[in-house]
Amino acid sequence: LGGTAARIAAVGETGSARAAKGKSSSARGYGYKWQKARALYLSAHPLCVMCSTDALPVAAVVVDHIKPHGGDSVLFWDKNNWQPLCKHCHDSAKQRQERAARAGGG
Repeated sequence: LGGTAARIAAVGETGSARAAKGKSSSARGYGYKWQKARALYLSAHPLCVMCSTDALPVAAVVVDHIKPHGGDSVLFWDKNNWQPLCKHCHDSAKQRQERAARAGGG
């Protein structure tokens, strides 16, 4: 396998994740309505749930979908499926968790 196919196989992306690669953020549901909801959520949940401590609070800048929505609009907008994360946790620890879940079939 080469190029994109190798990368997809290596990280175990789902079909919906592959399909989302070529779409703009707006086309994937992250338009104006999302930006407003995201801002409200972060104002109510300002700290990263993965790495913040009382001694070292870390600002959240990402509203993460706990369970990947895969294009499901109900899951996308379910606030019980949202969590505040800092960019580092979202781009590192959370991505490792998702890859491990896909590799394990769950």
